[in-house]
Amino acid sequence: MSNKQKFAVFGGGSWATAIVKILCENLDEVGWYMRNENALEHIKKDKHNPNYLSSVEFDASKLKLSKDINKMATYADYLIFAIPSAFLFNELKKLTAPLKGKIIFSAIKGIVPETSLIVGDHFYKNLNIPFKNIGVITGPCHAEEVALERLSYLTIACADDKKAQIVADHLSCDYIKCKISEDIIGTEYAAMLKNIYAIAAGIAHGLGYGDNFQSVLMSNAIREMKKYIKKIYKMKRDINGSAYLGDLLVTGYSTFSRNRMFGNMIGKGYTVKSAQMEMSMIAEGYYASKSAYQLNKNKEKNAKTPIIDAIYSILYENKNAKKVFKALADKLD
Repeated sequence: MSNKQKFAVFGGGSWATAIVKILCENLDEVGWYMRNENALEHIKKDKHNPNYLSSVEFDASKLKLSKDINKMATYADYLIFAIPSAFLFNELKKLTAPLKGKIIFSAIKGIVPETSLIVGDHFYKNLNIPFKNIGVITGPCHAEEVALERLSYLTIACADDKKAQIVADHLSCDYIKCKISEDIIGTEYAAMLKNIYAIAAGIAHGLGYGDNFQSVLMSNAIREMKKYIKKIYKMKRDINGSAYLGDLLVTGYSTFSRNRMFGNMIGKGYTVKSAQMEMSMIAEGYYASKSAYQLNKNKEKNAKTPIIDAIYSILYENKNAKKVFKALADKLD
């Protein structure tokens, strides 16, 4: 494989760590930005991220590590962002390096809280990145299974299919299969929405609902997702594809899912704050539920979204989860 294009990953969490691992399968050098200087020094010395996916051992000679976001943005041609959406706005404020000609791919499954935009739109509207230079990396794929090198699948979406193919080629290996898509908006919204539905699945589990209810909940969730995305951006798409239904199922059912874990705690009676404090990772669906709810309500002709509405009422209006889910159950079919 040609190593002409330089790649850098931005973020120090589990998904960023997993992407760096995959890229190291194909590249002689991979850039990696994270703000945690102690973690960087640990990686240089002990060859693994001390905080996330610590079982993954890196060849340190392949890593170009930096805590300087501008240095890394200058170094790479393809910039892959895997910073949690809750922190992205402030991290991007540090960027002074010119981004003209840079290819930006988002591996962030969330919405930017400060602008209520999906990440691709945020780069387009606030950093003036041309739409053809923006892409999305989505699942179904858990970082923890990448660490174990279990067979996983990625969808790489970009308006420019040549750029999507370049990223797909660099992320393909024995345990990762990639396909490309032109539905950049749909796949990114799907990646954001499935986290909300995973919180719903977690709440249901925490409340004691069984597999029968969970299956109905997920069936309704994919139909709700289809309606929501269609209102945002209408195009021909197969909602049963792996980037939509597949990603929803793995996030809604997997024990690795941080959003399901967060929802499970809420269902068991934790407050939002206490659940967030107990988790070491960000549950993107918490922020996404507010933005998705408000975006839908602000439209003249909104989609019917009883599941999103229910999660918003629990997380942001302090409604009783048990009562909300009892009412939601009557709306599902």
